[in-house]
Amino acid sequence: MKKTGRSLLAAVFADPNTALALDLPQWSLLIAQARRANTLARLGFLLKAAGSYDNVPTKPKQHLDSALVCADRFDLAVHHELRCIHAVLSALALPLVCLKGAAYVAAGNRAGLGRLFSDIDILVPEACLAAVEAALTKAGWMTTTLDPYDQKYYRQWMHEIPPMRHLRRQTTLDVHHNILPKTTTSCPDASLLLANSQQVPGTDYWVLAPEDRVLHSAAHLFYGGEWDNGFRDLSDLDLLLREFSGQPEFWCRLAQRAVELNLQIPLYYALRYTAHLLKTPVPTAARHRPAGYPPLQVRWMDGLFERALQPNHPSCRSRTRELACWVLYLRSHGLRMPLHLLVPHLWRKEWRKLRTRRQA
Repeated sequence: MKKTGRSLLAAVFADPNTALALDLPQWSLLIAQARRANTLARLGFLLKAAGSYDNVPTKPKQHLDSALVCADRFDLAVHHELRCIHAVLSALALPLVCLKGAAYVAAGNRAGLGRLFSDIDILVPEACLAAVEAALTKAGWMTTTLDPYDQKYYRQWMHEIPPMRHLRRQTTLDVHHNILPKTTTSCPDASLLLANSQQVPGTDYWVLAPEDRVLHSAAHLFYGGEWDNGFRDLSDLDLLLREFSGQPEFWCRLAQRAVELNLQIPLYYALRYTAHLLKTPVPTAARHRPAGYPPLQVRWMDGLFERALQPNHPSCRSRTRELACWVLYLRSHGLRMPLHLLVPHLWRKEWRKLRTRRQA
């Protein structure tokens, strides 16, 4: 892989002890990059885990202290919300299977430390969607999407129903029946995910198996088109891989599961860029390119992902990064929808943006 510069934040995430050599202007930049990447609290947790936190200069430490307090409060709020959701699902005799950030928090994963997110994601069987939505509505959650086209878009093509917001608490819930849209050619069999899910010991919560958590995170990042939190999501993968790699046969199970779920390509990119940008200790044997995947395409994607995965901060931005994010945005839609659906969908989205600007 062609060597490219890493952000200061990426360098510190790869080795938190390097932060001790920073001067105050560098600390200022590090704090700013972490804040824009939505990883300021995580930076604090990583410094604590490395034993470096007490040596952080006073001014930067004040920012980290504040972020850690907010993260602790957020963690309490997430657990309260999960208890409320569990009460609804238990009445339907369904387990509460958490996804993404909620899963990391529920399972006590290192990726849950300082992980801030705007909504809670859960996974239910598609056959139970109507009953789940009705029960949630009765408990105070309401759909936030009223436009008829958006309703059709979610219910006919997507892997989730329209987002729901609780009327009193104003919390947002995403109810998934899969981890990728139905129209995606590599959409996995959700029943395999649910069958392999695990209950978090001592709780009422369920999460995907460790290898499935990694694969979902990889699919979300490398098939998605939103890059404001790209660095944070890459850090999720780094922390999950570091944590799970100590389990017996983890790398073999991960590779086998990627084949079963048809997610070899996002896994390949996840291992490639965590190792390259965050120095994740990925075994060389695990990083091989999927059979039949063109080397030229990998080099092309390197130029895009290495730019898009930088923190969304002015010090990391460039015209080439903006172009890379735009190309990857189009790529994500192309992966998720066939052309005859994609073209009218993108046209409608752009027309809606134009109409909103005119009305402003």
